[in-house]
Amino acid sequence: MHPSATVWIRRMGVLGLFSMISYTLAVLVAPAAYPGYDWLAQAVSDLSAANAPSRELWNRLASLYDVCGLTVLMLCCVYVQGKLNRPLRIGVYAFTAMRWVSAIGYAYFPLTDSGFAGSFQDVMHMVVTAMVVVLSIVSLLLTMIGGFRKRALPALAVCASIALCLMFGGSIGIGIAPPSLFGLFERFSVFSAVCYTAVLGVFLMLGFPNRVPEADAA
Repeated sequence: MHPSATVWIRRMGVLGLFSMISYTLAVLVAPAAYPGYDWLAQAVSDLSAANAPSRELWNRLASLYDVCGLTVLMLCCVYVQGKLNRPLRIGVYAFTAMRWVSAIGYAYFPLTDSGFAGSFQDVMHMVVTAMVVVLSIVSLLLTMIGGFRKRALPALAVCASIALCLMFGGSIGIGIAPPSLFGLFERFSVFSAVCYTAVLGVFLMLGFPNRVPEADAA
């Protein structure tokens, strides 16, 4: 890869931060267009449901979320070729695949109503969510394995560990907490992936400083 191209790819890592900011802004501001919305009890996806009064505002505020997030992750996939060990590379690929599934799946199958109305579209929304969760877990586990191996990239492995703990913590909280706190714990899981995208963007800007020689990357 030409050195100048590498520099530009690394600079594009800032898009990960734009993606996180766009999503966070939507989560914080869109409820203003949804009378009676209770963020402690309701899911984030209720704000973008097909019949949600906040859907139009959500789409505007979150417009950079998928565009910037997918762009920076695809650039990460290009950049890590030959630079990281196999588990780390596959971890980046799996997380990118998760974001594609999320972007396409939720666009095709938004909730028809707040909560779960039971229609085919709602069922498919849950299927997409299951795929997103599985790919996220696989990605984060592989990143932890590859990052801690020979201390190749321990800082990224620690970030993946934190994201995975937040994801599991959110899932456990949803299972044991009263329904009035569903939205609170759901946000732990949601923002773990959103923030991890920004983390990968930062590591792209840093050039994924790998401690393992390329000859040992496989």
